[in-house]
Amino acid sequence: MIEQSFLIIHGLGGSGSDHWQTWLAKELTKRNYHVCYPTFSRFNTPNKEVWLEELHEAIKTLPAKHQLTVITHSLGCFLWLHYAAGQSNRIANQVILVAPPSPNVILSEAKTFYPVPLKKSNLSEAAKETLFIHSTNDPYCSMVDATGYLNLGFPSIVLPNSGHINIDSGHGKWPRILDLSLGSDKVVYSI
Repeated sequence: MIEQSFLIIHGLGGSGSDHWQTWLAKELTKRNYHVCYPTFSRFNTPNKEVWLEELHEAIKTLPAKHQLTVITHSLGCFLWLHYAAGQSNRIANQVILVAPPSPNVILSEAKTFYPVPLKKSNLSEAAKETLFIHSTNDPYCSMVDATGYLNLGFPSIVLPNSGHINIDSGHGKWPRILDLSLGSDKVVYSI
């Protein structure tokens, strides 16, 4: 049996105790998976270079022989995109990018994360499988701006009226992300 690890990457402001990422970390831990869920420094006013170094240090703690699944939310998606752009080898088996912000509208608190490297080759080299999850009414990424992600050609799930897919939109306990993380809900289509 292949051993599996999970790396959960929060976004701007962290995720908090009621967020689906915290729920997911607990659910995976209950199932005896190795889970790395780091808290990045100054998460209300992040610096890309600092977060990249902290992510690199977190990845170094993961068991080398485990298959890795990375689950990101919001600004954590940008962090992964930047990290993947700086790598030349496969890091993860699966990456799930949930509610990435618009690559076109600069968030003043996170301006060091722009411009966002949106290259299919970066993501294809860094992970065997990449999945994007968007919401039709995400206040941080309109569906028009989401086309930049959709046009990369990776499988995507578009959830109707799910806001920023966070606590405010009712995503505390979120069983589907657990199924997607464990590979029991395979997405084989693009939207």
